[in-house]
Amino acid sequence: MLGKLLVRYLRPAWALIVAVVVFQLSQSIASLLLPTLNADIIDEGVVKGDIPYIWSTGGVMLLVSVVQIVCAIVAVYFGSRLAMGMGRDLRGDLFERVVAFSQREVGQFGPASLITRNTNDVQQVQMLVQVSATLMVSAPILAIGGVIMAIRQDAGLSWLMAVSIPVLLVIVGLIVWRMVPAFTRMQKRIDRINQIMREQLTGIRVVRAFVREDQERARFETASDSVMETALRAGNLMALMFPAVMLVLNLSSVAVIWFGAFQVQNDGVEIGTLFAFLTYLMQILMGVMMATFMFVMIPRAAVCADRIGEVLHTAPSVTAPTAAASAPAPLGRVEFEHVDFAYPGAEDPVLQDISFAVEPGTTTAIIGSTGAGKSTLIGLVPRLFDVTAGVVRVDGLDVRDYDPDELWRRIGLVPQRAFLFSGTIGSNLRYGDADATDDQLWEALDIAQADFVRSSEEGLEAPIAQGGTNVSGGQRQRLAIARALVKRPSVYVFDDSFSALDLSTDAALRRALDRELPTATRLIVAQRVSTIQHADQIIVLDHGRMVGIGTHDELVESNETYREIVESQLAAEEAA
Repeated sequence: MLGKLLVRYLRPAWALIVAVVVFQLSQSIASLLLPTLNADIIDEGVVKGDIPYIWSTGGVMLLVSVVQIVCAIVAVYFGSRLAMGMGRDLRGDLFERVVAFSQREVGQFGPASLITRNTNDVQQVQMLVQVSATLMVSAPILAIGGVIMAIRQDAGLSWLMAVSIPVLLVIVGLIVWRMVPAFTRMQKRIDRINQIMREQLTGIRVVRAFVREDQERARFETASDSVMETALRAGNLMALMFPAVMLVLNLSSVAVIWFGAFQVQNDGVEIGTLFAFLTYLMQILMGVMMATFMFVMIPRAAVCADRIGEVLHTAPSVTAPTAAASAPAPLGRVEFEHVDFAYPGAEDPVLQDISFAVEPGTTTAIIGSTGAGKSTLIGLVPRLFDVTAGVVRVDGLDVRDYDPDELWRRIGLVPQRAFLFSGTIGSNLRYGDADATDDQLWEALDIAQADFVRSSEEGLEAPIAQGGTNVSGGQRQRLAIARALVKRPSVYVFDDSFSALDLSTDAALRRALDRELPTATRLIVAQRVSTIQHADQIIVLDHGRMVGIGTHDELVESNETYREIVESQLAAEEAA
């Protein structure tokens, strides 16, 4: 997967790759010339006392060094642009894919893992490209070119390379082989620590209300310790690599000097040649050592690339049709015809054989016990999920045949968990319509009974924290309802959106909806009977099946499940 990922995202940047290769090649060749020039200075200049030769050859060495430095700087610059550009494109594609996911895929991966994959995992692959752009050309050239140049200087000592290089490669290979499983565990444990941190930040009020700080701290410490243990294991292996490389490098240096001294004494090998051979051997081993940086990063980057590939190759279960049907006029009629829905891997379906119709301009309420499938049912209308059997139609057309944007334009969804974005009240309301005027925003706020906005000094410019945490639950719900009202769709879907409102505000809001939106269709999920008793029809769900449909009075008379719900709430009110 790592190779495929790199080819896919580096191919468009071929010009940068060529520039990196050219400048790395130039600086590597310059590095290989320097030891030979140094040997010439020693043998032809210092030994013979030829000062002009020392100056002239030294000037050439200085020029070669300048070329080497400039080429290295330019190569690193282009390599950085290559890596940063790839990281940008990869994060962008990951984001686009995650945004296209339905609730099913988001639940499959989990929000914490998706965040890790789009941040830490991409960063690891990006770092590999950065290091590779710096070393992938220079390291092999230094190693292979160094071998050639060393043999030219003294073939008699070349057997030392035949011993030291394989030993170094075996040591590095064994260490890298042990590091791969450690990096695999590392990314999974980072997922876990992100998940716990996210839960604790989101649920901090619950943690404090139930005095669970110590238990949550212990849970976080356990996850943190597991990351630390894995990091230490990988770090110890990484730390072992460099002393091992330096050991081989230093022993090789001693061997060159030891056996080279005999050649200088017996065979007449010049001192400059011996030093040049030693320098080339150091360059060869340094090239191998530089390559170890890549070997250290490749296992972790490969694991991260596999995790990124899982997301990129997971097709969204809710997709646009190949050829969207011509959209009918937006009237607001909704139909369910023998609808079943089951989550992947579940033994039993959540919904079974649901059939009903909602006429334009009417209100249909859905009620039932917790876990009856109410939220899942209305989530099928805007295609948060796709049915596993049956058909859901909006204005006579199967929702799967709509262009998704056209379908969503017809539906105003107020989710069960009213989420607000960081910004202002005005910016949140304009999620419904970016071009809405202030008058339209105020009209929506009035219908939603959000009078607290008018009493605020900032008004529409009042700040909203991320998630709407700086407003109460009831205020958050009313702002979410106002956001849907700004959109002015033909179908409104309220998923238990009145639960945080007091009874008088609830009643006033419903009256305003009836008065201001007489032609709009309303689907309401609610737990309180008082919220839905005036609906045109009420659907009663029980364990995923529709066990009743009718008005409040009809169901009280004929439906036992609905009557039990009504009686339980009346008993609770009387007890209060």
